[in-house]
Formats: sequence, C-alpha cells, structure tokens
Amino acid sequence: MKINGDKVNIDDLFDEKYMHKEIKKGIFLSDYQYSVLLKYSIDPNKCSSIDELIFMIDEVLDDESDADDLDAVSKEISEFNYYANTNK
Repeated sequence: MKINGDKVNIDDLFDEKYMHKEIKKGIFLSDYQYSVLLKYSIDPNKCSSIDELIFMIDEVLDDESDADDLDAVSKEISEFNYYANTNK
C-alpha cells in the first residue's frame, strides 16, 4: 500500500486516534475505535474474527439511525484490518 504524502498530516500518524494495536489475533483497533465500539455495547474481545466484529457493527447500524460515528469506525476498521492481515 502506497501512502500519498501530500494527503497525510504527519502528526496524524502519531495521534492516538490512528495508533492501531492487535487486541486479539488478527483484530487491530485504535483506542478511539475501541471506545466507540464499547459505547455501542460491542466488545471486540468477544469476537473470534474481524468478520464477526464487522457483522456485529452492521447489526447495530441497522438498529441505530444516528450511528454516524460507528459507521465511520466500521469503514476504518475494515480497511485497516484488510491491509494489516494481507500484508504480513
């Protein structure tokens, strides 16, 4: 994956919102993403895979009409985890 340096604010790379760590085998989340998931009663530690986590998010999004932040987190998680799990 090539990063376009013109579109990246270098401070964002060190911002807590963008720091991902492996919280379970194959599931990478930032503290920000983790906190948003817990806000919607989704515990990523109970998921067996990233697919199960995304499925749980989709279920909440179907029920919540004002879950814009969760929708954004869902997209970030799926994109980041796709690259993290395919570029090993």
